[in-house]
Amino acid sequence: MPKATKKKKEKATDFSKAKLKLGKGKKLPVNQVDTSFKARSIALPTQSITLEKDARVPTTRRKLTFTDLVAHLKHHNSNIKKDALLGLRELFEAHSDLIKSSLASLIGACARLIGDEDATVRRALITFFAWLLPRISEHDLSPHSPTLLLFTTSAQTHIFPEIQIDAVRFLDLYLETFPDAVVCGWRDGKTGNGMRILEGYLSILGASTKLGDRDTNTATSAVNLSTASKLVVFRSMSKFLRVALCSPTPRSDENFPPTSSNSAWCFSSAFPEPNAYEAFDALFRPTINLPPDARPPIRLWKAEIDPDDDDEHFAFNCKSTQLDSTDASYTLQDLHDVISSTTLNDLDLDSRLANRQSDFEMRVARALHPVLLSNFLDAAPAVFTPSSAPLQTELGIVTAVADIYRNLYGALLQSSKLSSNTGFLLDSLQVILERMAPYFPFLPSPIVRRDIRIEQALQDLNIVFCELTSLLILAYTTHHPTSKIPIQISQVKDYVACLLSGVSVSPHTVARPITAQDYVALLPTVWMLLNSNLEHHGVDEGAGTLNALLDHGLQVSSAAATKRPTVDFFVRLMLLETDPRYTGTFRVSTDAGCLQKIEQWILHLPKTLWELGDTNISCTEVILRFLLRLFQRRSPLTQIDIGAQLCARLVPYFTITQPVRGTLPGPFEKLGESALQRLALDAVVTVTACVPAESRETLEAAVRQAVEGSAQAAYWTEVTRGVVYSA
Repeated sequence: MPKATKKKKEKATDFSKAKLKLGKGKKLPVNQVDTSFKARSIALPTQSITLEKDARVPTTRRKLTFTDLVAHLKHHNSNIKKDALLGLRELFEAHSDLIKSSLASLIGACARLIGDEDATVRRALITFFAWLLPRISEHDLSPHSPTLLLFTTSAQTHIFPEIQIDAVRFLDLYLETFPDAVVCGWRDGKTGNGMRILEGYLSILGASTKLGDRDTNTATSAVNLSTASKLVVFRSMSKFLRVALCSPTPRSDENFPPTSSNSAWCFSSAFPEPNAYEAFDALFRPTINLPPDARPPIRLWKAEIDPDDDDEHFAFNCKSTQLDSTDASYTLQDLHDVISSTTLNDLDLDSRLANRQSDFEMRVARALHPVLLSNFLDAAPAVFTPSSAPLQTELGIVTAVADIYRNLYGALLQSSKLSSNTGFLLDSLQVILERMAPYFPFLPSPIVRRDIRIEQALQDLNIVFCELTSLLILAYTTHHPTSKIPIQISQVKDYVACLLSGVSVSPHTVARPITAQDYVALLPTVWMLLNSNLEHHGVDEGAGTLNALLDHGLQVSSAAATKRPTVDFFVRLMLLETDPRYTGTFRVSTDAGCLQKIEQWILHLPKTLWELGDTNISCTEVILRFLLRLFQRRSPLTQIDIGAQLCARLVPYFTITQPVRGTLPGPFEKLGESALQRLALDAVVTVTACVPAESRETLEAAVRQAVEGSAQAAYWTEVTRGVVYSA
């Protein structure tokens, strides 16, 4: 019934006529089309179709200028910001002169993207900075470094862990381009951002951040970082500490490989002050490859002293103003009072500063040790499992952790201003070495495919372990001479001997010669083994290490890359005891078992000079300087009667007598540099002055024939005039 009523109403509706109401218009038909329209203008203020641009302004392929790209960096859309970074690189690659002129506005716009919440934008900015920053000098970047570091340290403490890790990646780039600005103020926090950056590292790792004089909050980053993120933080922090602790850096030289440390810096611990070591090191430092304005002045030999010759290097420069310069007479007590009042005050100030620095570094070591130890224990099983290849990420963490220990503990244990609380350093270092010792030497698994990168990483880890062990031994023998020597010493000594001799440390590995980089990295360990005074403990490790070192030095060829660092290390090692300011325990002349090999090494130097010729000028200069200083300082090694043998072996270096071709000039003529030729003549005069007449006649004749008619003939006559020869 209701359905029928509804249908009747619908039919009535179709045929009903709508009633018109008063004031209402007539309704339009349903099928009528509305043809009305409205027109509006479209504003295009920045589009190329309406904006006339200067054709001389550099643009990208999309016709975007530098101003346009900087404006796009502030856009809310992440894709536009990412495209703007790509456009900036395109623009700067085509017009590199724009980088320096637009650096201020560029850094200001890019710095705001360091903490951008979009990961693709941050990755694009890291890629752009990795390309851009190496192309800008550190001098030009220094005014803008505070801006970059301000935004980076802010991102380092961001609430999102992903932004924190990317901030660490930015710090890695800064440490490569302007490292001094990154670590500035890392101890006191008064200048620069160094302390904020260090606290950021500790906060990310979950360590305590109470380091400075002011109290800061403890770690707030309680997030669980992934293994890859931990690797990024540990590697960056290791680099930060290496720069902050002023680790020695190698001098650039085309014949000297770029390595993590120079072969001579480890001797500095055997001198009471840096100036004393620098003066000793300068005796052998080559100057030929330096620019002319950076070379030290050359003082030619004179038979008589000219009293009117005012040489600033011989003038006494008195820094004190307490003595009247017009009064030429001073008593011994006056000079003593002036020296005491100035020197003691300076030493007291330096002592307080060194103690304050050591205390801060000690707090850093205390904060880091639990984190480093726990992460090593977590990663070690995955790295040293014999049945599988080590995981790359875990291997990186283990290597970075060991490197942090080496940088931080090495600076503390080698410091002469250690605080009274050194027991923590020795205990914590002993703990980490005990955890590493069961895996030493660190070797790849014999059942997996060989990987050169993994082998090199494990080799670096072996060298770090050796250096940490030698640091511990040196600290024990210096501060706790009655303590028991750690058992790792025998492991380290055997490994060093195998590495120097090229013998495989395991039947599953292939022996290979030591590289120049590994040799230089191993030298601090070698020196600490030699200088650790182990004979007081009944362990004769120094002699065995010196024998292995001498065997390697005699076997390495003159053309090998390892030759230069070998020569650099040996010339200093053999003349250490001739310096009056040397305070070490090592004495090369007292080791009777090694004297024969030492004599062989010295006598092989003329052959090395011949083979080098003019191919390695800096190494030639180091050898000539060594021969000069060896006899100038009357080293105990000259008592072995090696002077006469050196004279005989140096003859072919100046003149060669051949049965068929007659007399030919030796490699001396190829030196080219007049200063280097004069150095060779000085060395010859010094050596011949210490030998009998019958032993020097042949060499003197060869030298006279080599310099005849050259610019060095007059100099040879001058230096040989009035020389007092030994009987």
